[in-house]
Amino acid sequence: MTRLAIIIALAAASPALATPGGAIGTLQQGEYRCELPGDATGPAGIRQPGQDFTVHNSSRYSTGEGRGTYLLTGDQVIITSGPKQGQRFKRLSANFLREVDAAGKDTPLRCVRRVRNTD
Repeated sequence: MTRLAIIIALAAASPALATPGGAIGTLQQGEYRCELPGDATGPAGIRQPGQDFTVHNSSRYSTGEGRGTYLLTGDQVIITSGPKQGQRFKRLSANFLREVDAAGKDTPLRCVRRVRNTD
């Protein structure tokens, strides 16, 4: 019976994940500017203003076309409603997202949260 008590105590002490993909969270609030990679003969990135969006509180975002919501689990972002519905990203850092396709493979599109030194 002691072994069972130890197993129960260990199971209770370990954190439970909210979802299979990891803990639910939110992105850093602010403007995310999106770009495709450039090359050595020109700019490092080629802006894609039609892909830009702004993250607000409570898992909400907006674009020039409207507002929507997203779900962040672990490092996976899924846009769940609004003009970017269905778009998916992988969070590489607090300020950097990489778009992924339906199969989960990286696409060239990257979105970086605008801060003072990225203007």
